[in-house]
Amino acid sequence: MQLPALPGLPLLGCDSFMVLAVFCTVFALVFDLMKRRKWENYPPGPRGFPFVGNLLQVDLRNPHLSFGKLWKKYGNVVSLDFGWTNMVVLSGYNTLKEALVKKSEDFADRPDLPVFQNVLERFGSGIVFAKYGQWWREQRKFSLTMLRRFGMGKKSLELQIVEEAECLMKMFEEEKGLPFDPRFLINSAVSNIICLIVFGYRFEYQDEKSVELLHTIKESFQLEGGFWGQRKDDPTTSFLESGIINTVLDLFSAGTETSSTTLCWALLFMVLYPDVQSQVHEEIDRVIGKEGKPKLEDREEMPFTNAVIHESQRLRNIAPISLPHQTYRDTTIMGYTIPKGTAIIPNLTSALFDEDIWMTPHEFNPGHFLNSDGNFVKPEAFIPFSAGHRVCLGEQLAKTELFLFFTSMLQRFTFVLPENEPRPSYREAKFGITLCPLPYRLCVKAR
Repeated sequence: MQLPALPGLPLLGCDSFMVLAVFCTVFALVFDLMKRRKWENYPPGPRGFPFVGNLLQVDLRNPHLSFGKLWKKYGNVVSLDFGWTNMVVLSGYNTLKEALVKKSEDFADRPDLPVFQNVLERFGSGIVFAKYGQWWREQRKFSLTMLRRFGMGKKSLELQIVEEAECLMKMFEEEKGLPFDPRFLINSAVSNIICLIVFGYRFEYQDEKSVELLHTIKESFQLEGGFWGQRKDDPTTSFLESGIINTVLDLFSAGTETSSTTLCWALLFMVLYPDVQSQVHEEIDRVIGKEGKPKLEDREEMPFTNAVIHESQRLRNIAPISLPHQTYRDTTIMGYTIPKGTAIIPNLTSALFDEDIWMTPHEFNPGHFLNSDGNFVKPEAFIPFSAGHRVCLGEQLAKTELFLFFTSMLQRFTFVLPENEPRPSYREAKFGITLCPLPYRLCVKAR
């Protein structure tokens, strides 16, 4: 039997076809093997499958859980192949400290991953996804300067956050004690702080433009004048209109999603642990009173409330594997050789759940941040904002928002679970770029 000839090709018999098929298969496997060839002293990891590597061995819906299992099996530095992309997962606080702090520049780049390309095509480089270099340095310095100039770290911004919290409280009151999902209202309130910084004004919570912006930010996370105008002809500068616009969008995304999600987790913990909520109420009443306005300086006198906020960040860390890094040059980590251009996954969860550091790492326990005298302490391994060159740009703003919004809400209300509805669980979450609680409802009662 002979197979039909293709135009321009000789007629092939079954034997010839089989030989060709075997040759192509062997060639493909050898090519795949060459692409996966490792360097000397490269980190250990699970053996992958041809062509797809370890993709089938990682739960892409909950990668942080898969990386946790790999940490226990292979150690603090684990190598993976995603297709033909080399990745190294870093776990354990000492490993993360060596990479992100001591060798910060070595690990400061961003990889060329498909999810990044999708974001870059839609929104441009900005600052979060920018490759390490002049663009990133210019935009980060510019962003920090502008945030400080327009209020970050100043008393005026504190007052604006407290005023926005008042608007949020009024929206809570309009629910009249009935069950509701607080996420949209909290999202709107937090996003208004960035609006005040960037635009100088806030949006009403049902404003169409505001709703559309918040939807875009949420979608992107689940998928994943004159100064710069004088430099528009410089081909190496990042101070172009598109660059500035995309950096502003990054500020909105990072400044809205992270703080609002953390507040949603914190409220969930309050309804699940009413005794803890009562202790927060007592401390607020003692330090601030029922009529006073919360101030950032109150935080020093409120160790328990501060501990509750930090424990919410630790246990439900919203960026469990941060964003992928990439080695900027050939380097080493914990004795292993990591070549330039290797994608790096900082497993922040490993530091926040380390059994050698935290008494009950998998349970909600504000005592993790209190010493024997009841004073607030922060273990060095608490790194929910990451560390080093790529540490969260808005860390200071986020800390201010979390304290002022949280204390304002708890000063005014008691949060309870609705009757005759399933009890939500903090152990279940939705993973995107951030780890979000599944939708839940609560009721508010005026205190």
